[in-house]
Amino acid sequence: MSEAVENKPLLPPPHGGLKAVFARPKWIAATCVVALAGLGWLYLGLTIAGMGGSLGALGPGMGLLDHLPRAVRLLCTPTFGASLMPEGGGVGGFVLVAMMWAAMALAMMLPSAGPMILTYAEIAETAANKGERIVSPFVIAAGYAAVWLGFALAASLAQFAFTRFALIDAGMVSASALFSGAIFVAAGVYQFSALKHACLTQCQRPFPFFFACWETRPRGVFRLGLEQGLYCLGCCWAMMLVMFAVGVMNVVWMAALGIVMTVEKMLTGRRFSHAVGGAMIAIGVAVVAVSLYAHWPTHRI
Repeated sequence: MSEAVENKPLLPPPHGGLKAVFARPKWIAATCVVALAGLGWLYLGLTIAGMGGSLGALGPGMGLLDHLPRAVRLLCTPTFGASLMPEGGGVGGFVLVAMMWAAMALAMMLPSAGPMILTYAEIAETAANKGERIVSPFVIAAGYAAVWLGFALAASLAQFAFTRFALIDAGMVSASALFSGAIFVAAGVYQFSALKHACLTQCQRPFPFFFACWETRPRGVFRLGLEQGLYCLGCCWAMMLVMFAVGVMNVVWMAALGIVMTVEKMLTGRRFSHAVGGAMIAIGVAVVAVSLYAHWPTHRI
């Protein structure tokens, strides 16, 4: 009797209605990724749309969004422009900054975690069809998201520190070309490191990890999500910090970096990672060189 209870699946076999939906982990996983990432982008989009003045001041490439329909910006300004932007300090300002970083983490990182979550869902669906005990993909996604929400908190603390030392201005844009260049170079160098590739390999090949560490309890599956989140953090934290160099609210660079990180996890080998690293180092060196040249003293004869 106890053995029968132990083998009872957490996701019941389909009998129609909601039960049929919840018995399909792949659908749950896809919906979870799309919904949470979409909420992140929606929050960021409404915040950007509600800002006054030229969006070009938010970083390179953002000037393209100045062509947003004026009606959209006017609609969002009274609702989001005044309430979501961290213009003040203190606890309230910190909470708003943390909310923005959390939205960025969801928007940029969940799509790159899609293959991992879907791999878990495929294994779980196969197990469910055999009548075995499984746990919803929501649980592993929650464990993964918890890691990046922790990163959002750390990034918020870093942003306040950088602002205090005048490395970031009130518009959340880098105030120092040397600071921006150093971030690009550091992120590029990290692309060649052994730790980067050890973590990237785990992100690119989640199946062996799940096969070796499969869990049938919610606590265990949540821990699997935490572990995969830590691998992802080890793989992508340096690229996330590039946002300090290009503007914390620069959604153009958010989208570009999100695509790069997603493609990187879908490929195998190191060529793409090394190419990205080389490009970042080149950008960083160019930014520093241009800054030094602009401030180089000139002498008239």
